[in-house]
Amino acid sequence: MPDYELLELFLFRSIPRKDVKPLAKALLARFGDLGGVLGASIPELRAVSGIGEAVALDLKLLHEAAIRQGRAPVAKRPLIGSASQLHAYIRLALANEAREQFRVLFLDKKNQLIADEVMNHGTVDQAPVYPREVMRRALELSSSAVILLHNHPSGDPNPSSADVTMTRLVVEAGKPLGVTVHDHLIVGRQGVASLKGLGLF
Repeated sequence: MPDYELLELFLFRSIPRKDVKPLAKALLARFGDLGGVLGASIPELRAVSGIGEAVALDLKLLHEAAIRQGRAPVAKRPLIGSASQLHAYIRLALANEAREQFRVLFLDKKNQLIADEVMNHGTVDQAPVYPREVMRRALELSSSAVILLHNHPSGDPNPSSADVTMTRLVVEAGKPLGVTVHDHLIVGRQGVASLKGLGLF
């Protein structure tokens, strides 16, 4: 089933007794694909003619349900060693965000997920990160390790020099506290880049 047909079926439930095929195609044309539609903000969705507040909210609820479904297998196993499921989850959660978002996965001693928290929202190309805030929250949660995450709305997941510098600052902040930074993953529509895998810290 093509994306527009799946989206059309969903929209028909939100807007009964109306031909919603043109609306489904308009959404896909505006946001690129189904992931882009679901990842769009409510104001962005409402800017498309025919999308009201209720339909925009329905689409965001569908997105949240998909994220939670993707989180379920990640939450039940150690995250180190299950990279494919982790990458699938974070791509679902972050790849289509229109602004940079910095998140942290807080892990226990068995590397199982304690919490996935958004630490900051930014602009289209920058999300400020405060290493002390990351470590303060890690201590509050009794987390012994973290995985840093952020997205590049441009779609290119390759790290910038600022990404590398920030990662090293968080690593250094964690050392005296016994909090390990396992990785910093950057998400874009073109894939996921691992700073650890690239040997950048």
